[in-house]
Amino acid sequence: MNRTAPAAFRRRMIMAGSLAAAAALAFTGCASGGSAGSTDAGGDETIGVSLIVKTTTNPFFIAMQEGAEAAAEDLGVELTMAAGKEDGDEDTQIQAIENAISKGDAGILITPNGPAVEDALVKARDAGLYVIALDTPPTDPESVDITFATDNFQAGQEIGEWTAAKLGGEKATIALIDLFDDKVVTVDYNRDQGFLDGMGIDTADAEANGDEAPTGTYSGGDYEIVGNEASQGAEDGGRTAAETLLSKNPDINVVYTINEPAAYGAYEAFKAAGKTDGLIVVSVDGGCAGIDAVKDGIIGATSQQYPVKMAELGVQAIHDLVETGKAPEVSEGLDFYNTGVALVTDDPQDGVESIDTAEGGEICWG
Repeated sequence: MNRTAPAAFRRRMIMAGSLAAAAALAFTGCASGGSAGSTDAGGDETIGVSLIVKTTTNPFFIAMQEGAEAAAEDLGVELTMAAGKEDGDEDTQIQAIENAISKGDAGILITPNGPAVEDALVKARDAGLYVIALDTPPTDPESVDITFATDNFQAGQEIGEWTAAKLGGEKATIALIDLFDDKVVTVDYNRDQGFLDGMGIDTADAEANGDEAPTGTYSGGDYEIVGNEASQGAEDGGRTAAETLLSKNPDINVVYTINEPAAYGAYEAFKAAGKTDGLIVVSVDGGCAGIDAVKDGIIGATSQQYPVKMAELGVQAIHDLVETGKAPEVSEGLDFYNTGVALVTDDPQDGVESIDTAEGGEICWG
């Protein structure tokens, strides 16, 4: 996979209006091998789409739902929404997939909660539904027709590059706060490994968290990895993870987090321990609350992604597939459709492209 994209392309992706961009995307050609059995519906028949997100407790997925609702209303699509009870809840998502098949939906948009969901997605494709993964590429690429997502490796890279530059040669004592420790999902290892790669640290197996050398050198000096802890992507999980890592080494000065809710919790743990002086916290999301946290100095830099755009483009793609038979294509040089990423910080570093919180605030979500 090509892990980078030209800056001008990324900026176009970010600044384009979501539904306006959808209309101009020219969804042509075939994606992977799904058939979308409702593609000949056309006419006055209702186009049914199910959006199945990981959870409704995270602002990222709330924003995604709102984007899908707006697009469905504009296009006359009948949208059904479902969500896991918590991040990682595969059973509820599987039931929602079964329901979509039973209803005869034209397609499914899903942020998969784990690999157990993928067999159900294969069943949906076999039944003729067009399946689009949003945000989280599946571990089995054959379980979906196409993925609309942030380049999560690149998102991690950008905060890693910024962190290395910010340290200015100081030793990096690193805490890694991931998503899960009991299952493997692409968004988890891509962000974690992208961050380490951006720091200039050898990641060993790029699809496994925690197997890096615990000590060595990064691009600016020496590093020590204190450990990896799971947060479930939640604020309380981030706090508990940070407390555990602090108990192992109170000298941590760099905290990577899978998302901004985990970053808030981690910061609170360090604050309670009196350990925020010189602390660098970096994350991925770019929600409006996260941009405020960057502005307030809680998060040093975050990679901003665009869940509303993912959902709007997904609804548009299934609508267009039914109406015209034309399917979306992946971005050039990638195996998914890249919905864009931008580094947001008010402390820019030489050689690291970024936007400030004023610009990030104009295009944030949540």
